[in-house]
Amino acid sequence: MIYESFFVLMYFGYLLLMSFATFVMYGIDKRRAKRGEWRISEKALLTLGFIGGAAGALLGMHLFRHKTKHWYFWAINIIAFGLQLAISAFFLSQFLW
Repeated sequence: MIYESFFVLMYFGYLLLMSFATFVMYGIDKRRAKRGEWRISEKALLTLGFIGGAAGALLGMHLFRHKTKHWYFWAINIIAFGLQLAISAFFLSQFLW
């Protein structure tokens, strides 16, 4: 039971860390866009959201008003968020009940 709880905590820690990193990257990219500087690639932003940072990506899109006109950013991040939420629900149902 201890190992399972540790695994769940590690997973949620990973999601938290990835969401924070993704949120920061959206903020950096928005600032660079305003200044006309070198930008973070769309591929990198979408990958960060898909591999665990979807919550941070969606929050960054909303708060920074960045990439909101690109339908594929919404689609990929919402799908990724749904997958991350489903995996989280599965872990919680299996290991904590």
